Amino acid sequence: MKYWWPVLFLLLVSNASSAQVDTTYLKAVYDRCLDFSEDKTDSLLYYANFIKTESDKLQFIKGDVLSLRLKGIYEEMSNNFPRAIEYYLQALDASRKLTEAAYEKAALSDLAIVYANIKEPKKAKEFYLQAAKISKGAGDVYDLVNTYNNLAVIYTQLNQYDSARILLSDAIRYGKPYESRIDLSSTYNNMGNLYHKEKKYDQALTYYRRNYERHLGGESVDDLWTDMLNMADAYNEKKQFDSAAKYGQMAMKLAQDLGSKSKESDTWSVLARLAEYKGDYRTAYGNLKKWYQLDTAIINGDMYKTIAELQERFHAKEREVANKLLKEEVEKETLKTRIVTLLAIALALIGILIAIAFITKRNANRRLKHINELIVQQNEKLAELNYEKNSLISIVSHDLSTPFTTIQVWGHVLQSEPGQLTAEQQKALSKIIQASNNGEEMIRRILDVERKDIAEHRMQLENFDLTIFAEEVIDSFRPMAARKDIHLHAEMPYKNLFLLSDKQLVTRICENLLSNAIKYTPHGKNVWISISDEQDAISIKVRDEGVGIEKDDLPYLFSKYSKLSSRPTDGESSTGLGLSIVKRIVEEINGKIFCESEPGKGSLFTVVLKK
Repeated sequence: MKYWWPVLFLLLVSNASSAQVDTTYLKAVYDRCLDFSEDKTDSLLYYANFIKTESDKLQFIKGDVLSLRLKGIYEEMSNNFPRAIEYYLQALDASRKLTEAAYEKAALSDLAIVYANIKEPKKAKEFYLQAAKISKGAGDVYDLVNTYNNLAVIYTQLNQYDSARILLSDAIRYGKPYESRIDLSSTYNNMGNLYHKEKKYDQALTYYRRNYERHLGGESVDDLWTDMLNMADAYNEKKQFDSAAKYGQMAMKLAQDLGSKSKESDTWSVLARLAEYKGDYRTAYGNLKKWYQLDTAIINGDMYKTIAELQERFHAKEREVANKLLKEEVEKETLKTRIVTLLAIALALIGILIAIAFITKRNANRRLKHINELIVQQNEKLAELNYEKNSLISIVSHDLSTPFTTIQVWGHVLQSEPGQLTAEQQKALSKIIQASNNGEEMIRRILDVERKDIAEHRMQLENFDLTIFAEEVIDSFRPMAARKDIHLHAEMPYKNLFLLSDKQLVTRICENLLSNAIKYTPHGKNVWISISDEQDAISIKVRDEGVGIEKDDLPYLFSKYSKLSSRPTDGESSTGLGLSIVKRIVEEINGKIFCESEPGKGSLFTVVLKK
């Protein structure tokens, strides 16, 4: 079990305002907020707004950067990652307008951390590279070591081991002269894990032992446990079972002393693998059972919490009914107010009883105030319902994938011992794993639509060459086509053809259309993608020799969850969401999409995008 140590650091504000007004208290509030723990998340939002308000009063030009960054940290702690990214991007833009390198570097690091947390290492790498360039130019060794260390973890996740090794070596080279005040433990640990992944266990042990000796007698018991477990795992792979048992048992004792169920669970997993390598399958089974019991207990704890939250969401329906009644009451009060207002006008026109007219008008104002209060209550209820809906989607995204992951893990454990199962059982096990993969994919695709991530996507326009772009997309699908002996063809213009649009969204359009074309095309056939210049627009066409689409199905082709009569030719999964997502993306970038198809003769999808 490998433990990566990315260094998630927060950069402090170091420059004072050039204005003569004293703004030091605002920077002090900001610095204090950076140290807030998760139980003070709500306070972050309060102080972010406070800094914004006070900065406007004092004309403190750096206040926007401080406020936006605190709002981003608040959203990140609340697990609202799209909103956090939006604030961090605004902070990055504001810092660049100020030409403040420290603020720009902080925003870039924040963005990289968020993208790493949501499992998008490629985007995280982009921002870490920009931060590293600034750090190197500034000459801050501590900052540079941390940035290189974080970048190396991302490269390792992307299986780019050579790049990761260069960065970790640079981090050690820059930090070694200052090791008395810069802790390089995380760098050594990450270097050891890199060698471990490459199955170079002697080199990995060199770095694990260095950290182990450093942490012996120190205050960081968690780090010492990680060192012991890493060493036990490495000795396991080297088949040096006495050493593996020694450090594994030391790690177990430390985990039990700490009372950490997760650490104890991970240690049982390593000890189970040790017994398996030694051929002691009874002990291996016992250790694996203990790991399973602890791991299941941890998962169940989360599941119980989820169930309680889901039950609370159930009552949202009752509140929705109450909200409708409140709306009807508002409408009745509005009607009464209109009658009273008309009566007041009539009385004023005929000049009867000015005092009565005055009282009537005053009563009308009171009713208007009452109506406004009812409207405010209605808006609060609607906001609460919307928040609960978004929370439910977040819970589903986080928790409902857990059962499918558990099924896949245990399925692969059983598959690793083929001699224990009959051919029929192996076949059934393969179908179970496939079904769990399909279920996890279905959840991901449903959430892709329901969270409206297309609407929340921050448009990033760039001018890119469609000829090069199309070749890159086709190359990424050649392995998938090769499995079905399908030939991919590209029909490109003879000149460079540029498009100003969001490259990420155009990529998603082409990937969905090419994936569908390959799914619904039989073995040995052809799939084409063509790009053409249509004067004031660009035309992207994807054509196949697949099964085609029935005429009656065409009107429902781009509907959510639509199930058509056509089926993939090789049993591939299809949720009915792909084309609805494509249509939404095309409309988002002001384009149009058409389909022409005939059963047995294939399909032609045409996307038209304005230049």
